[in-house]
Amino acid sequence: MEHQLKYTMTPVAVKTVKTKYRRIVTKLPVPESLPIFRKLLRYEPISMQGQPPILWDRAKGCQVYDRWGNMWLDWSSCVVLANAGHGRPEIARAVQRMAAKPLLATYVFAHEARAALCEALAKLAPRGLDKVFLLTTGSEAIENVIKLARTHGVATGGPDKCVIVSFEGAFHGRTLGAQVAGGIPALKSWIVKLPEGFVQVPFPDGFRTADTRFAVFEETLERLGVKPGQVAGVISETFQGIGPNFFPAEYAQALEAWCRRHGALLIMDEVQAGFGRTGKMFAFQHYGITPDLIACGKGISSSLPLAAVIGRADVMSAYAPGSMTSTHSASPLAVAAARENLRILKAERLVARAARLERPLRAALEGIGRKYPERVGAVFCRGLVAGLLMVRPGTKDPDGDTALAINEKCFQKGLLMFAPVGLGGGCVKIAPPLTIETEALAEGCAVLEEACAEVIKK
Repeated sequence: MEHQLKYTMTPVAVKTVKTKYRRIVTKLPVPESLPIFRKLLRYEPISMQGQPPILWDRAKGCQVYDRWGNMWLDWSSCVVLANAGHGRPEIARAVQRMAAKPLLATYVFAHEARAALCEALAKLAPRGLDKVFLLTTGSEAIENVIKLARTHGVATGGPDKCVIVSFEGAFHGRTLGAQVAGGIPALKSWIVKLPEGFVQVPFPDGFRTADTRFAVFEETLERLGVKPGQVAGVISETFQGIGPNFFPAEYAQALEAWCRRHGALLIMDEVQAGFGRTGKMFAFQHYGITPDLIACGKGISSSLPLAAVIGRADVMSAYAPGSMTSTHSASPLAVAAARENLRILKAERLVARAARLERPLRAALEGIGRKYPERVGAVFCRGLVAGLLMVRPGTKDPDGDTALAINEKCFQKGLLMFAPVGLGGGCVKIAPPLTIETEALAEGCAVLEEACAEVIKK
């Protein structure tokens, strides 16, 4: 199977940019970077070449630098990871102290910082969610919440109580269980024969699914032949990454009540949403609900690979000592990074900052939407995660070509976002570090508006 790169690898002369937050002084992609990209294409799968062609040299705060004098204002946060900003010296020093001990790995042998981080995460979660399982990646956390939910379901309701309900359009990761639970059929073609016990229902985004009544959830399960007593758990991203699409609060509350009535676990995938991104520590707090299990990752450390499952003690304690572990669980270096990251989020009030910056970001994006109502199908924004859904005129069909062109134009102007996401790749997604200055956010919005104007008019 042959695949094409999304972005042009032929250097293009672009306008020189020199502002406080952006600097572009070469052709893009940088001609001198091409041999390195060719080496990557030779030795890596092409799947790793899906982002704008920047050869990162260093990253600090809200800026990404190459070694040829260019500097981008970053609206990617390493795909919703660097919540506390890039290259935080405090995080680097915490990692250096742990490495200098030296303590680089422990498997599941105990170390003191692991206990401290587990305690800190349990205290951040709602009361009753007081067990923490530290892992490496978000996908690993998702695999474990599925495992725990089905284990709990069978233990409490017998072998038929094993169904996992998720939502259409959901993305939960790249591993087998995560993609089976996901709601994007194209990502499941490699599985060929899907296992039983996984079903999807429409997500009430109010755009593709106009009917946001909770009754649709119950009607869909009935149509699929799933009885409520068979459901072990319902899993959802707290906001769907393809948007970001958020639940109506009343729907989320009705879902929680349904899970309680039928003994199903409510599972929130907070891998992208957590640790302040939406203006709450956890995004489910916008809905006034309490899940039974939370899958965390990305912003938990703002840097090194770390993930976690936080949940109820009775659910989390289903497995005997040594039977639910992970080789790099609670890696001392990643744990040191996460502890310092949590300290920074609290000390600098970055969660409240994200909530405060939602207003100017939303206003700017809605302004773009009003200018191009035929091309911007929807504007999504909560805290410092947002998106412009580009559509084909007169339809709700995602326009991936236009979204990619806007993304590439922004790259050429010194504004970095990750590749367009969503069903059909139509969403220009925005996720700057929570430390972004107000002035920098305004500059980025202006650049995005310029790019939209140039691409749409063309």
